[in-house]
Amino acid sequence: MGEATHWRAHREGGGRFALWLIRTLALHGGRRFGRLLLYPVTLYFFLRRGAERRASRQYLARAFGRPPRVWQMLRQFHGYAATTLDRIFLLAHGERGFHIEIEGLAELERCIAEGRGVLLVGSHQGSFEALRVLSARRPEVPLRVVLDKGKTPAMTELLEALAPAVGAAVIDAAQGGAHVVMAAAEACRQGAMVALLADRAGEHEAQRAVDFLGAPAPLPVGPWLLANALQVPVLLCFGLYEGGNRYRLVFEPFAERVAIPREQRGPVLDALLARYAARLEHYVRVAPYNWFNFHDFWRPPSAAP
Repeated sequence: MGEATHWRAHREGGGRFALWLIRTLALHGGRRFGRLLLYPVTLYFFLRRGAERRASRQYLARAFGRPPRVWQMLRQFHGYAATTLDRIFLLAHGERGFHIEIEGLAELERCIAEGRGVLLVGSHQGSFEALRVLSARRPEVPLRVVLDKGKTPAMTELLEALAPAVGAAVIDAAQGGAHVVMAAAEACRQGAMVALLADRAGEHEAQRAVDFLGAPAPLPVGPWLLANALQVPVLLCFGLYEGGNRYRLVFEPFAERVAIPREQRGPVLDALLARYAARLEHYVRVAPYNWFNFHDFWRPPSAAP
């Protein structure tokens, strides 16, 4: 496998020109034409990106319990390319042309009706962008997404050019934990949905190891400390890509509120992470090619609180 590297050390796929070219060709030629481009793009990155290829092999071997075939690795790469392309169309045209099924909507509506805000916790599985479809259906309920704009600047610039309002609603995690907590708290006071991904930690972010697909994997504790600070309902959310133009957006209740007493910090965090990891593993079994963490996910945690 070679020396394990942190996910932030992996360079962004393509570049500004490549992403601009794909966006231009796709939007002018349509989604069907854009999807034809995915086959050479998938093959190119599969052949050129050895670290991501090794990560795919490692993950799929754990998911299937045996070494994967090359076509299975290619299918995972293609799924990532397909959902990345669909981000362009979802932002440019909304859900037009897509079939998006929503599960657990009643529970989400109940939490929204309380007016305290909702924390939506997801992962790098499928398409988190599909969540914006729900926001478009309920424009009176703001959606704020926590993400690190600095990780993929070319993709961030492209998406913000397509939908400036979406970019303005981002809470930039690169500005630090205090900024995230204050911005998220203000959003919740306005009854907003605050969404984040909780399966990937920053290089120096506190993590704890939890069993995932049969081996300890480091997960960040920051999302759960944020939940503790906000004291709002927490729902898990997964935007599963089911092929073609089909997505399934799933909401699951996780906690009416998260409480982490200082004297029980370690055990409570471990229990929260274990519950979250169990649901990740469930959806890996449901949709194994939706996992888009192309790095050594099982590397030892760099820090623990």
